[in-house]
Amino acid sequence: MITEIVTFDIPEGMGREEIVRLFEDSAAIWRAHPKLHRKNYIYDPEAGLAGGVYTWDSIADAQEAHGAAFVARIAETFGSTPSFRYFETPVVVQNRPAPG
Repeated sequence: MITEIVTFDIPEGMGREEIVRLFEDSAAIWRAHPKLHRKNYIYDPEAGLAGGVYTWDSIADAQEAHGAAFVARIAETFGSTPSFRYFETPVVVQNRPAPG
């Protein structure tokens, strides 16, 4: 299993409410993705960054999901290009079910 961290710059002036709304609007896409184990949306207003932390079986699955259409959607929505990092995930601890 791997963990993929995707980050991108958010436009100046885009507030938390709008970012959360955009995240919620895209959640259905990820809930329906057959290869995705889990996604956590992330937001750092001080750094001007947002993105997601994904768990997949392989880097190939992550790259397939985050191809040209995904990059174009981020560029159109947030005006930036996402960066991608991949980590082997040898151990997972989950003490409670995810909220909501």
